[in-house]
Amino acid sequence: MTASTEQGPSDGRTATEREAALATALAGVTGAASITGVRRLSGGASRETWAFDADGRPLILQRERPGGMRTAGMGIEAALLRAAADQGVPVPDVVVTDADAAADVDATAPERSTHGDVLGRAWMVVERVEGETIARRILRGDAYRAARPRLAAQCGEALAGIHRIAPDAVPGLRAGDQVAQLRAALDGVGEPHPAFELGFRWLERHRPPSVGTGRTVVHGDFRNGNLVVGPDGLRAVLDWELAHLGDPLEDLGWLCVRAWRFGAAPRVGGFGAVDDLVGAYEAAGGEAVDRAALRWWEVLGTLKWGVICAVQAHTHLSGVVRSVELAAIGRRVCEVEHDLLLLLLLLLPGGAPSPAAGGQHDAAERDTATGIAARSALHDAPTAAQLVEAVREFVEGDVMASAEGRVRFHARVAGKVLAIVERELAAGDRPARDHAAALAGLGYGTDADLATAIRSGALDDRTAEVTAVVRRAVDAKLAVANPTYA
Repeated sequence: MTASTEQGPSDGRTATEREAALATALAGVTGAASITGVRRLSGGASRETWAFDADGRPLILQRERPGGMRTAGMGIEAALLRAAADQGVPVPDVVVTDADAAADVDATAPERSTHGDVLGRAWMVVERVEGETIARRILRGDAYRAARPRLAAQCGEALAGIHRIAPDAVPGLRAGDQVAQLRAALDGVGEPHPAFELGFRWLERHRPPSVGTGRTVVHGDFRNGNLVVGPDGLRAVLDWELAHLGDPLEDLGWLCVRAWRFGAAPRVGGFGAVDDLVGAYEAAGGEAVDRAALRWWEVLGTLKWGVICAVQAHTHLSGVVRSVELAAIGRRVCEVEHDLLLLLLLLLPGGAPSPAAGGQHDAAERDTATGIAARSALHDAPTAAQLVEAVREFVEGDVMASAEGRVRFHARVAGKVLAIVERELAAGDRPARDHAAALAGLGYGTDADLATAIRSGALDDRTAEVTAVVRRAVDAKLAVANPTYA
């Protein structure tokens, strides 16, 4: 398998030459006389997003990354956008897709057949809707102060519209059991996660009767980051690549997942209350919401985000797409494990004892203060930790100061990655030794052994004890990956 990089294929051309080729291809498929302002936007772990103007009209190109996980093709996604617009859902206008361009190719326009070589196997051009998608700005910026109280209800109305789409209007959407799909995805990564296995056990034992029977069109990724917001509120729903047929509560539960609150308190996206979301959803024609079933979908959504993080990191580690962003996402798994265990504590009778998390953080700080030179006296100064620190300071200082756009975004990610390495070096092997002792106390030698036992149900009568051990391990990982998260 040939690896690709986040910068694009190594084809011998400069970035300027590749952008010029892209502009030519965009002119061909849009019919514009002038393509200007071609620039790649930051973010997007599974797709590339480019902004440009076609004869002055602001547009967006989305195309799949090489090796990306393909779910609903761009033709299906375009059909979804058009069907959603018919239901009053705010979405960007679709300009042209790979399917449209392929249908246009004929003997009188052979040049169109070459554009796919530049645009890739799957792509779509849509209207560029003005507004903000960055959650932290929406949740904290003064410009969106008036919008925030409206957003939960607006999201409820939009979701009711999405769920009114007739499945027959979008042929090709797939259905499937979400729990089974997540298990298969996690098994494909080949990493044991006892915290996730506790989540799977809870989901299996508390599955609502309606789960698995739904045939509703579900967006699949309705959350902060995929919503364009202006001072007046919700302006557009983006990124329909994970759409499928399922239970409508999946979308509502996903919007309640803690990861999409970005540090804000309100349960719905960090901006609103569940009552506002559900009330507007039901008033707009959505089915009556069972609150217990909604919580079940929130647990599943939390687990789903954790599995996605693990899969994205695996995409980097396997060499399919080498990316510092994908690599960094792997260290976010413990954040999701933390959120999942907190949810389970709310839902499991008696919960589990809370571990003393502070000691892990204090230990790392003490090691940093005293230095780790004594553990690596063979090598000359600076120590490995000090070398990493120097590189991080360079990335966060000189590189970020002289960069912009994607490069600046990935420099910021790289700085965070280096900080993780510093903390891991400072912590040494003590957390691993402590975890090994805790596993031995349960009668197991490895996380893989423990995960297998949880999955089999062999530890169902020791849930509180097992959860306490898993929580201590998650806290130790958080102390390195993101000490302020908890």
